[in-house]
Amino acid sequence: MFEQNDHGSKYFEKMLNIIDVGVHLIDNKGITIFYNDKMAETDGFKREQVVGKNFFDLFPSLTNETSTFIKVLQTGIEIREKIQTYVSVTGKRITTINSTYPLIENGEIIGALEVAKDITSIVHLHDQILDLRHQIYESPSKDKKNASSARYHFSDLIGKSEAFLHTVSFAKKASRTSSPVLISGPTGTGKELFAQSIHNAGARRNRLFIAQNCAAVPNELMEGIMFGTARGAFTGAIDRAGLFEQASGGTLFLDELNSLDLFLQAKLLRVLQDGIVRRVGGTQEQQVDVRIITAMNIDPKEALDKGLLRSDLFYRLNVVNLYLPPLVQRKEDIPLLTYHFIDTFNHIFGMKITGITPAAMNSLMNYHWPGNIRELSHAIESTYNMMELECEIIEENHLPAYFLGNHLQTASLSLRSAPWDDQMTTISAGRLTDKMKQMEKETITDALENHQYNITLTAQALGIKRQALQYKLSRYGIVKKP
Repeated sequence: MFEQNDHGSKYFEKMLNIIDVGVHLIDNKGITIFYNDKMAETDGFKREQVVGKNFFDLFPSLTNETSTFIKVLQTGIEIREKIQTYVSVTGKRITTINSTYPLIENGEIIGALEVAKDITSIVHLHDQILDLRHQIYESPSKDKKNASSARYHFSDLIGKSEAFLHTVSFAKKASRTSSPVLISGPTGTGKELFAQSIHNAGARRNRLFIAQNCAAVPNELMEGIMFGTARGAFTGAIDRAGLFEQASGGTLFLDELNSLDLFLQAKLLRVLQDGIVRRVGGTQEQQVDVRIITAMNIDPKEALDKGLLRSDLFYRLNVVNLYLPPLVQRKEDIPLLTYHFIDTFNHIFGMKITGITPAAMNSLMNYHWPGNIRELSHAIESTYNMMELECEIIEENHLPAYFLGNHLQTASLSLRSAPWDDQMTTISAGRLTDKMKQMEKETITDALENHQYNITLTAQALGIKRQALQYKLSRYGIVKKP
């Protein structure tokens, strides 16, 4: 029935053994016809132990109710992205997401093909996190504020741009109530920092703040994580409170809401409307009191237009809307943020960086920042790895290479057209460093003269701290002209 008479079948088989998902093919009697290397690795078998053997003998823990293979062979209806937990003959507990397809010939089901993605390690990790949260939830202590709660406050938010200050002001007003908040903005703009700040400024500050990224968990697991599970709901399921129960009295922050399955969005809407949760596989309902803060890294209108977000859920969550502008729209905040990160990494790296040169700051100011504040933080951290321990000032050559791309390209074009002797002179490290120092000295001197040698005003104009300017004055021997 499954004859391999195609000359290219061996190449097809090789390809199936290379891919990073399990592939398992059985006939209508359950005999394995094909079993690729990834599937063998997942199940803990060798291929020769499975091929030609009856599938149901190899996986005795699977039943008619839990096996996607059995359901497809019985119904002839494909099953897509179904979570399945089973125990192999070796005793290994495995969780996979399966898509199973019937193979039909002349109206007869002749077998089934299953493609499986191993998520055992992901499930194990989330089980550990959920167990920890469950222990906190079950703790007899009345004050459940602990290290897993929100750490950031409005005082930790840095910026002076009008758009930023307007958003902070709006968020502070929202913290006075328990209304839902929807935060939108590009990746790396600090959405969770705002969510934590709202929580810590409100009446729920002494209760739990729980954050969950909706894109970090397969949708098949997300339902149990959000709403809890009852023992026996599926293989391996235990009685466990979900996020709503655990966060009751506090705040639940759902990041990347647009990644949440539409079915779960509908269930989330019902919980928000009724305040009642029923665990997966359970019959009892429980009242919960949770403040919901959600976030998306795309415009809500785009999410609605693309069908990623239910309109009824959007209107329920969009009571308070906060938009965090990208860093490129608040460039006046870059110096403040840069010195904040310098202070942060001084403690982490045990260094004493006092400032940044105007040339380096100009590079930061002129960059387009696709990764926003998070990318700026990583850029400053990168400079610490490029600097000598005795360095005290971040210079342009300390920045990540992509900041210097345009300069390097221009220099490369100049070098190609110059005589060899001139090239050697141009790339002389010592001459280049001396030239940069001279330019920096002249820039500082001009700024001092323009501000009548007022140190504070000059430092602000240069975008560096007062102590960093004083260090440079001493370093270059710059004194006020008589």
